[in-house]
Amino acid sequence: MKTTKQRVTGLGGIFFKAKHTKKAQAWYKKHLGLPLDPNWGGMAFNWRDAKNPKKKGSTIWSAFDPDTKYFGPGKQAFMINYRVANLKKVIAALKKEGVWIDPKGIEASEFGKFAWIKDGEGNRIELWQPPKGS
Repeated sequence: MKTTKQRVTGLGGIFFKAKHTKKAQAWYKKHLGLPLDPNWGGMAFNWRDAKNPKKKGSTIWSAFDPDTKYFGPGKQAFMINYRVANLKKVIAALKKEGVWIDPKGIEASEFGKFAWIKDGEGNRIELWQPPKGS
C-alpha cells in the first residue's frame, strides 16, 4: 500500500449541533469551565507548536444551532476541522484521488482559507489553512 505524505497538521476545531444551543453552552461553561466568548458562544484552546514553541495556534470549540447549514445537508451532528499547511495542494491531491470536494471551492477570509470535503462515510469535514503568523 502506498503511504501518503501527512497532509493534516492538527485539529483546528470541534463543532457540534446542540438541540438547545444556549443551554448546551451554559452547561459546558458551568460544569467544564469553558470560558465561552459571549459574542459567538465558542472558545479557542490556545497552544504552542511542539517543534517550534514560538509558534502559537488554537483549536476552536463551538456549539451550533440544530438547524445550521454549516455542516452541509443531512443530519450530521458533528464536524471536525483539520488544520493544513497548504490547502490548495491538499485539495488538488484529494481531487486526483476522487474525494468529494464542496463545489464552493476554497473560501478565504480574515480567519484563513477553508474548504470542505466528505470522508468515505459521507461525513462533512472542514479543512483550514490558518492565516500567516498563526
